[in-house]
Amino acid sequence: MDLGTLVSGTLTDTIDVSVPLFRTELAIAASVVIVLLCRMLPVLRWLDSGVVALGGAAFALAYAWADFQAAGSVRQELFGGLLVFDSLTASIRVLLAGFLVLYLMFTRISGIPDREDAADFSALVLGATLGMCLMASANHLLMVFMAVEMASVPSYALAGFLKGRKASSEAALKYAVYGAGAAGIMLYGISLLGGVTGSFHLPTMAVEIGRIVAAGGDGKVLVLVLGGLMLAVGLAFKLSAVPFHFWCPDVFEGAAAEVGAFLSVASKAAAVALTLRIVFGLGTLPAGVVDADAAAGLADARHFMVYLVGGMAAITCTLGNLAAYGQTNMKRLLAYSTVAHAGYLMMGVAAATALAGVHPANARQAVSALTFYLATYLFMNLAAFAIVAVLRNRLRSEEIAAYAGLVRTSPGMVVAAAVVLVSLIGLPPLAGFIAKFLVFSSLVQAITLTSERPLMLVLLVIGGINTVISLFYYLRVLKVMTFDPPAEDHYVEPPSAVSLAGWYITAVAVPVVVFGILWSGLYDFAQMAGTFAS
Repeated sequence: MDLGTLVSGTLTDTIDVSVPLFRTELAIAASVVIVLLCRMLPVLRWLDSGVVALGGAAFALAYAWADFQAAGSVRQELFGGLLVFDSLTASIRVLLAGFLVLYLMFTRISGIPDREDAADFSALVLGATLGMCLMASANHLLMVFMAVEMASVPSYALAGFLKGRKASSEAALKYAVYGAGAAGIMLYGISLLGGVTGSFHLPTMAVEIGRIVAAGGDGKVLVLVLGGLMLAVGLAFKLSAVPFHFWCPDVFEGAAAEVGAFLSVASKAAAVALTLRIVFGLGTLPAGVVDADAAAGLADARHFMVYLVGGMAAITCTLGNLAAYGQTNMKRLLAYSTVAHAGYLMMGVAAATALAGVHPANARQAVSALTFYLATYLFMNLAAFAIVAVLRNRLRSEEIAAYAGLVRTSPGMVVAAAVVLVSLIGLPPLAGFIAKFLVFSSLVQAITLTSERPLMLVLLVIGGINTVISLFYYLRVLKVMTFDPPAEDHYVEPPSAVSLAGWYITAVAVPVVVFGILWSGLYDFAQMAGTFAS
């Protein structure tokens, strides 16, 4: 093939195929440019950069929804195989873009950032979201690394956005140091995997990994295992999974509650999608490829992935719940809650991986359960951090003790907090119960249909026990709000009869109730994501 033909083919593929399916990311990228121009050019200073960012997020959501409706079972590689568009990509884009719209509204209401810093803050949030969208569609290990870094670097700056506050600067520094270490280890793991398989393209690597494992070459298999473990370090860092969770509580406590909301929801959704992308991309043969030896080797590779993800899930879930029990700061408690929920999500990933290649229909159900969990988690955690931000502005404190007697002055806020916290526990009739039930159901399916029965049974028991443990620290917050008397010397700003913040919290808390009762519509949306596992 001559150079002219190659360039012509690449341009045709880019313009006719890739760009039309890349509209969501292009809308976000264009929004970043416009927001920065509003900051740089005096002629555009009159524009409110926060409103511009919100408009860009709305355009991205519209494109994401249009692509989701057209996705079906289509799988299309973009930009020469670097990215892939399928039902998982389309679903996670909708979740991220929808969250971005709600989140930018939240920051406008809460007061952080102010108008002067809105352009910088919005550019960082939009840039990180762009990286997260790329994480969900990565089909090449180099793109995996680039997407993770695109999502992580703006997050470091967001963690230290509270200027002049020592705790915020310390949080940003700790986050950056941990992130740099995790990125270096992950990149070395990627180089090992690419060096052994001769490619960084996930479907191509899967075939080669299956053949290497089936051939039983001890040296190459050992390098694959080492590379896989190093790659898992980067994923565990983004998931805040044990033992790479140490940054999470300190960053959440030092950063603004608004930043904690972004990291706990958007970063989690993107990390789960990327984990699914990698375990399915490296653990199953591409469609249309028939190779008995490679299929047998990938069965062993999936066995390794299941035990790696499942073991980390059990430890993550347990440590997160136990550590949350003794916290006195609400943001720190929610940070450990985030760690615990990462454990529940990883249990679903382990079940989906165990079912992949053996029972594809059940693997699709497991992926659908994870997508449903992420959708409900979006509303639960966004509402939780919105409540923390509003109470911070009123009480001038984020300590749980400062919430004492809140039911007397803000009964509506206490009702919203009760809905959110009980849903995070996973009790009926709220959305958190349905989400956990679906994930635990995927574990039951893996117990009955796969050879990974012992591990899946252990995960199911651990998940149930941890749900009981979480009762204590979530309900303790409600006990302080309702039964504890307020401190006499603690000033509480009197609430207004009708407030924009109250309406916002109601708007994001109501879906937690609605999706717990009328959940079939959201589950239909989640089932679309599951078709990627076909």
